[in-house]
This record gives sequence, C-alpha cells and structure tokens, in this order.
Amino acid sequence: MITVRALSKSFITDRGRIEVLKDVDLDIRAGERIAVVGASGAGKTTLMHLLGGLDRPSSGSVHFADKNIFRYSAQELDAFRNRSIGFVFQFHQLLPEFSALENVMMPALIGRSTAKQAESRASEILTAVGLGHRLDHKPGQLSGGEQQRVAIARSLIMSPQLLLADEPTGNLDSTTSDEILALLDRLHAERDLTIIVVTHSEKVAGHMDRIVRMTDGFLEG
Repeated sequence: MITVRALSKSFITDRGRIEVLKDVDLDIRAGERIAVVGASGAGKTTLMHLLGGLDRPSSGSVHFADKNIFRYSAQELDAFRNRSIGFVFQFHQLLPEFSALENVMMPALIGRSTAKQAESRASEILTAVGLGHRLDHKPGQLSGGEQQRVAIARSLIMSPQLLLADEPTGNLDSTTSDEILALLDRLHAERDLTIIVVTHSEKVAGHMDRIVRMTDGFLEG
C-alpha cells in the first residue's frame, strides 16, 4: 500500500543543517498496524508528517498505491489527504468554539459534502465511538478521553485508507488509554484500516502488528 524510499528531511538553522530523517526505507501493507517507537527527537513525528503529506522531504519518495504523493500539486495533495488519510494527535486539535458534531463534520465539509450529508455521517461515527449522547457538547465540556474519541471520529469521517496517530494516548491516564487502544483495535477490525502509531509507549506499541524503531533519524526493523 505504501512504499517509502530513501526518505530524508533536513532543516537549516543558525547552527547549520540538522538532519532529522536519514534515508528511511519502509514498506507498509494494506490493513497492517505499525508502531513507530523512539526517543524524543528521533524523527518519529517528522516521519508521520511526511507519510501524511503534511510536509515535503528534502529527498526521497512516498508512494501511496503506486503514486508518489510528492509529485502532486499543493491542491492535489490537500485533496489526497482529505480523502485518503485520517490524523489523530496527542492534544486532539479540536476547535473549542464548535461542538463535537461540528468538529467531526469539518473534513467532510472541506471535501464538499453538503451540510446535511456531513452532519449525518458525523453523527453516525460519533455514535460508533460511544459519543452519540455528546454530539452538542463543546471540547471544554468533554473529558480527555472523550475529546480523543471526537478526534478519532473526525479522522474517520472521510473513510480513509490510512490512519496516522501521533501519541494518541500520550495525554491520557492508563484506564482511558486502554479504552482508546480498545477502540482503535475495534475500528481496525471493522474498517480494515491501515494504522501507523507514533509512540513512546511500549504498551501501545504492543497492540500493533509490527514495531519499527527510530534512532537519530534512522529507521530500524
């Protein structure tokens, strides 16, 4: 499903060039669940951003279904992300002034669904993640675990093929973390999602099918 070849990313700073990723190769099968594990600064989040087309590499390629996503124009890449990839972040990234329902609707509205279609789909997915009774609540009225469920629902509204999750339990207590992991397990089984999780947690990594480790920009395993 995804083929990564010689992927590198560097930044120019006042102290010179910093190499964050170094010639990363990775093959990901459809339906696979992968944990990317490593210390802070190892390059995990940078790799996730490149896999999701949120940033462009210094060199190398990411082929998604045999197409190099970095040959897309900016507009084409935006459309690709919207329809093919769901993102879940540690700190939810929910819009505080909007309800759970409205937050989940956003990607569908961006994808030019009608408001009625987006609302129906968002309600359905929020119910599927156990928040059918919280549709009109704003993020500030929800617990941390509930906010993460909203974020997961938002990531799924466009029925993506790939779910990218950056420390999805990193800001949660152990009981809530277990609930989120169980939810991801269920969604993977029901929707045949390909899931890539960036994590410090060996417990979270243990829920995945395969673990790859990053050290100083290099990928192992």
